[in-house]
Amino acid sequence: MQQKEQLNQEKVPLRRKAALLWRFLKGSKGFFVVSMLTTALAALMDMLTPQIVRMAVDNVVGHTDTSYADWIMALVNKVGGFAYLRDHLWILAVAVALLALVKVIAQYAFRLSNTMGTETLVKTMRDTLFGHIEHLPFNWHMQNRTGDIIQRCTSDIDTTRNFVSEQMTNLLRILILLVLSMIFMMGMNVPLTLIALAPMPVIILYSILFHNRLHKGFQACDESEGKLSAMAQENLTGVRVVRAFGRERYEKDRFENHNEEYTGLWVRLGRLMASFWASSDVLSGIQVMLVVVFGAVMCVNGKMTAGSYIAFLSYNGMLVWPIRQLGRMISEMSKAGVAIDRIRYIMESPVEQDKPDAVCPDLSGDICFEHVDFAYENSPHILHDINFTMKAGTTLGILGGTGSGKSTMMLLLDRMYDLPAENGRITIGGVDIADMKAEHLRSHIGMVLQEPFLFSRSLKDNIGITDDGLTLSDIREAAKAACLDDAIEGFTKGYDTFVGERGVTLSGGQKQRAAIARMLTQQTPIMIFDDSLSAVDTETDAKIRKALEKRFGSASIILISHRITTLSKADQIIVLDRGRIAEMGTHEELKSAGGIYQRIYEIQSPSMKEVAGNE
Repeated sequence: MQQKEQLNQEKVPLRRKAALLWRFLKGSKGFFVVSMLTTALAALMDMLTPQIVRMAVDNVVGHTDTSYADWIMALVNKVGGFAYLRDHLWILAVAVALLALVKVIAQYAFRLSNTMGTETLVKTMRDTLFGHIEHLPFNWHMQNRTGDIIQRCTSDIDTTRNFVSEQMTNLLRILILLVLSMIFMMGMNVPLTLIALAPMPVIILYSILFHNRLHKGFQACDESEGKLSAMAQENLTGVRVVRAFGRERYEKDRFENHNEEYTGLWVRLGRLMASFWASSDVLSGIQVMLVVVFGAVMCVNGKMTAGSYIAFLSYNGMLVWPIRQLGRMISEMSKAGVAIDRIRYIMESPVEQDKPDAVCPDLSGDICFEHVDFAYENSPHILHDINFTMKAGTTLGILGGTGSGKSTMMLLLDRMYDLPAENGRITIGGVDIADMKAEHLRSHIGMVLQEPFLFSRSLKDNIGITDDGLTLSDIREAAKAACLDDAIEGFTKGYDTFVGERGVTLSGGQKQRAAIARMLTQQTPIMIFDDSLSAVDTETDAKIRKALEKRFGSASIILISHRITTLSKADQIIVLDRGRIAEMGTHEELKSAGGIYQRIYEIQSPSMKEVAGNE
């Protein structure tokens, strides 16, 4: 979590954010180019309409000679001049209608291309983020809350999409309106144009000054929303624990307190935004008032025609809107900048990397831990000088108290955590696992955890998730070996029975057996059972072990358990104590060695005799 906060607070150059956004725009750039061109065309039609109105008021109706740009005069002369237009006013009406039609078509094309570009952008962002997250190290996932990751992949993507589709695509339209408005206004009346432009630097500077304050506000709101999402996700996932301990009111109060804090952040940000827009409205209103008053005075004094005054007011409205839109763009840029930063944290987190010369060796050889030491980040060492060899095709039992490092050893073997070179090494068949391709290594190691995870799918899909080519008979065979087939056949829908989120519709023993069946479908040369028989009764435990011996006699099997009955048939047993190997030997050797194993054996011996009788 500390690493995440540091990365979030890092000052990031704009070019890095722009580079990331450009990467996401792959496949949608063409749509956004079309949308920008079409909205620019619509803006051009808006710019031409006031000129036709000006012409109609001054030269056609008012009989006042007004100068226009050469290209406009060329068009007027081509249709017969102002005298002809006075007798055929419908031509000007048709011209306005044609401009409106072109504008409507351009706006339709803009909406269509913008929507296609936006949805393509969102799809690309989601696919890229998900693919990147899937390849991030296990350690990264342990440091980051699931709810916060989800929020970055949903809310922050939506914020980025809205900025690109609503603000960035209007940038060309804003520039066209700004430039052409000033050109046409200068052509009509230079002094009034200068009056209109006088407040603009103040408005722009005011918007820039608000940028940093808005950025900090949006960042606080976004991070608070991530915490709120994580809290909701954890409570929904762990609802059974909350109910079991009667902690509904506590969790409800905790959620409401944080939600109140989150709401308060948005209220404060809303006040800041309200101040920003209200002040902007006042400045814009002053600008419009100056143009109206000074323009009216010029008209009365004969320094400006009525048509020019009407057209000037239209162009001034088009000038004020882009200036205010630039202010809005700065505000939205602050929000989007925070969102892109949070997405950038994920995308710049380094994925797992194999060595350039990584190999894919045979993994049916001996497993050796050579003087392995290990500590989690910012924690004391949990493993100390672990040194042993497990012969290929044998069964290794591991016994130890909570926190003794049993699961950590297996996570290191599966390369969920990388072992620093100075902390020893782990080899399989004489090859260091650090020199192997991680995907190859993991595909040849089957692992069942103490708390197995089942997806919200059918039992058939959960067991057969390791290979799309598995048939129902393959799945049933694995389920039989895990002593689960009879239980599944007892369900109304059998193997099509839907499993709730994290397998909540199954008992603890059924979940563990389903996870064992899932692992058995892989047919891996190395199998790890990390206390994965803890939720099944001793009789079922014995049946599963016998089925494993019969079916996978050639596989290297590692059994982690607190039960002596589970470990008694192992070829070799390791007893861990505070991260060190305290004892090592067979069941017969250790049960009378006077150590930890013997004490546990004597405590559990009544149940062992009962199981022996059942066998």
